[in-house]
Amino acid sequence: MKHICKYYYIDTNGIPLFTMVALPEENGRFPAVIYRSPYVDEYEEASEDDICTRLLEARKAWLDAGYAVVYQHCRGRGKSGGDCIPYINEREDGLFLQEWVRNAPFYNGEIYLAGRSYTSSVHFVTAPFAPDIKGAVLEVQDSERYNCNYRNGFYKIGLHGDWYRKMYKHKSLKNINYTLDSFKILPLSEFSLKVFGERAEDFDEILRHPKKEDPFWITTRVGGSEAHDATKNAGIPILFVTGFYDIYTGGVFDMWNALDDSTKARSALIVHAYGHSGTDTSFAIKFKDGSANEKFPYYAIRWCDYIRGKGESPVSLGKVTYYKMFGDEWCTDDFDTPQNRESFVLGDGERTYRYDPQDPAIFKGGLSANFGSTAYQDAPNSREDIISVYTPVFTSDRYIKGKMKATLKVSSSAEDTCFYVRVSIAKKEGDYGLRDDINQISNFAPDYAPGDAVEMEFNFDEHAFVVHAGERLRVDISSSAFPLYVPHTNNKGLFSIQTEAKIAENTVLLSESFLTVYFE
Repeated sequence: MKHICKYYYIDTNGIPLFTMVALPEENGRFPAVIYRSPYVDEYEEASEDDICTRLLEARKAWLDAGYAVVYQHCRGRGKSGGDCIPYINEREDGLFLQEWVRNAPFYNGEIYLAGRSYTSSVHFVTAPFAPDIKGAVLEVQDSERYNCNYRNGFYKIGLHGDWYRKMYKHKSLKNINYTLDSFKILPLSEFSLKVFGERAEDFDEILRHPKKEDPFWITTRVGGSEAHDATKNAGIPILFVTGFYDIYTGGVFDMWNALDDSTKARSALIVHAYGHSGTDTSFAIKFKDGSANEKFPYYAIRWCDYIRGKGESPVSLGKVTYYKMFGDEWCTDDFDTPQNRESFVLGDGERTYRYDPQDPAIFKGGLSANFGSTAYQDAPNSREDIISVYTPVFTSDRYIKGKMKATLKVSSSAEDTCFYVRVSIAKKEGDYGLRDDINQISNFAPDYAPGDAVEMEFNFDEHAFVVHAGERLRVDISSSAFPLYVPHTNNKGLFSIQTEAKIAENTVLLSESFLTVYFE
C-alpha cells in the first residue's frame, strides 16, 4: 500500500487556503480526519511537495490505519492567504472545508475532528456538528473564550496576551513594538495601537469585558459565542485530553462536567502528568508513564477505531482516567470531590506589605491557567510583598484530590486591590508549584471602604496528588503574579481604561485565613 499526498489551494470566500490530503492509497474511499492549524509558519517558504512529504511522515500511523488525513493551514498562516485574526474566520473556514471534504472522491461518509489547543478550537466553532461527523479527539483546549482570556476578571498575559501578539496579522505586520512590559501600558486600552500600530478591534473589545457574567461572552463572535457550550450536547463520542499542568485544565474539566448524560457515556477524559505539550520536556520532575502517549500509545487513532467498531476504546467510557501525581499510578473514576477535608490556618496575627503595580511579583510556572507549566519555586518570602507560610508536616501519606480552596481575611488602604495565592508541595529538592488563583476585593465587597476587613475565597483547578509523610504544603500570598496576569492598579472600575496606578498597603489576617484540602 503506497500512501500519497496531494495539495490544493481551496478558494474559501475569496481566500486561498493551503490544504493537503494524505490518502492510504491512490484510489478508494476513507474516513477523513480533519486538522486545521495556524502553527505552520515554518512551511511558509517551503515547497508544496516538501510539505506533503513531511505530512506523510508525520501522519503515517493514521494512514496505516486506513484514514485519510486532511490538513489545512489556517487563514494567514503558513502557505494560506489572508490575514490571521485569531478565531474570527475559523467558523466559515472550518465549515467550508468540511463541505469540501464531503464533495471529494475519497470521502466515505465519515468525518472525524482532531486537534489540540487552537487546533481544537477551530473545531469547537463549527458546532453543532453535522450528522457525518462521527467523533472527535479534542485536546488541551477550553471551549469558553472567557477562560482563555481571564480569570476572575484578571487578563491572562501568560496565556492569551503574549500568544495573541504572535498571532495577529502575522504576515502583514512586521514591525511590532512589543515586550512583556507592554502589558504595563496605562491605559491598557492603548496596547494594540502602541504595539501593532493599529487598532486590533477584537483585542480591544475583549479588554472591555473582564466579567464572566457579561453577555458579551455568549452572544458575540469576538466573545466566543460560536464555541460556547460546543460539546455540551454534542451527541458524538469525544475524547478529551488535558494535563494537570496544562493552560486549560480547569476549563477542560468544566466541559467534561457539563456534558449531557448521553454524550458523557460515550466519551472519555484523559488527564496526564504534564503541561500543554503533553511531554516531560522542561519538567523538573519526570513521572513514570506520566504522559498519555506513553500509557496509551496511538490513543487518537484507537479512539476513532473504537467509534468505527474496529476495537476497544483506549480508556474507560464515561470516566476520567488520570495520573495520580507523586503516587505514580493511573486511576479511573468519576473524579468526584472526596468527602474528607482538612483546613490549615495560615499563621498567627497579621502581615502587611506594600504592593506597587509597577513592580509586580514574579512566580515560576503558569501551573494550570497560564503557559509555563510548573517548576521548583523561589525561596519562601523572597520579596517583601510575598508572604510564604507552610502547613504542619504530614505524619502519614495523604491523597489530595479535587479542588483545593483558600480563604483569606484581608484589608487594604486602596479602594480596590487584588490578592494572589499559590500552593506548592515541599519536596526535598524544593517546593514544587501545584495551583494558583487570583481575585480582587471588589468581587466580594463591591462597596469596599479602605481599611475594612473582608473575606475572600480562592478556588483552585482540579488536581490529584499525594503528600507523603514528612512533607508539607506551602502557601504564597501576594498581590501580583507577572507576567501571568495584568497587574491590578489598586483602582476601582474597568482595569483597561485606568490611566494611573497607586501603591497600596495590603494586609492579610493570617490567623483568620486558611487552606482547605479534600482527601480520600
